[in-house]
Amino acid sequence: MVAELGYGTTGLTVGQRVFGLTDWARDGTLAEYVAVEARNLAPLPASVSHLEAAALPISGLTAWQGLLDHGRLVAGQSVLVHGAAGGVGSIAVQLAREAGARVVATGRARDRATALEPGADVFVDLDGEPNGAGDCARDGERSGDAGGQLADAGPVDLVLDVIGAEALERSARLVRPGGTLVTIAAPTTVRPEGGRSVFFIVEPDRHRLADLARRVQDGRLRPLVGTVYPLADAPTAFTARRHTPGKPLIQVADAPAG
Repeated sequence: MVAELGYGTTGLTVGQRVFGLTDWARDGTLAEYVAVEARNLAPLPASVSHLEAAALPISGLTAWQGLLDHGRLVAGQSVLVHGAAGGVGSIAVQLAREAGARVVATGRARDRATALEPGADVFVDLDGEPNGAGDCARDGERSGDAGGQLADAGPVDLVLDVIGAEALERSARLVRPGGTLVTIAAPTTVRPEGGRSVFFIVEPDRHRLADLARRVQDGRLRPLVGTVYPLADAPTAFTARRHTPGKPLIQVADAPAG
């Protein structure tokens, strides 16, 4: 919520509900009050909770920019989303389905239902796939088990990688010639045959944030909220191993979630 406005700020009002993504080049945002450039904030509809709003900016913008801006995904194509039960991955699955794409989701065995529920067509269990082998549920089988290989889920037009390491190195082989590999994990020299590899860092985008908020408001998009830590446990939030799906959050103040 806007507490004060800096000199010359337009487009916002004191008391307005807002959400956004702060500048990567600064620290100090885990606080009750923080100064943010107005261009990095968007209005928050009353029907969207504060927890949903906190889970949306970095995950939603990353998923959108990875799939649609850098990946150039269009209807009729296929996309493989690594880490589909995470904050970015779960939104990527939903956006890809809305765009008319066939979605292959990867994750740990325990994340199967979480990855399939938003609309993934195929799930690949990374727990059981040394060097690419895995257990995957195929089209029309969004529950239960079906044996298979990670490679069998491809080729795809686009891979969105949020894991890096070995998953990133193998991903180029899953992309059909001329396709695209997009990653947020690390710069890479791996490239699909005749295609593109893109490493990017998410950027603030006020207009896209407003668009994502409307999708949440209309029920077309659901941010996946993970473990919520109190501010006193912030160090744990950054060091804990992830055992639950969704976007981990830090609740700064004891305010109502909505």
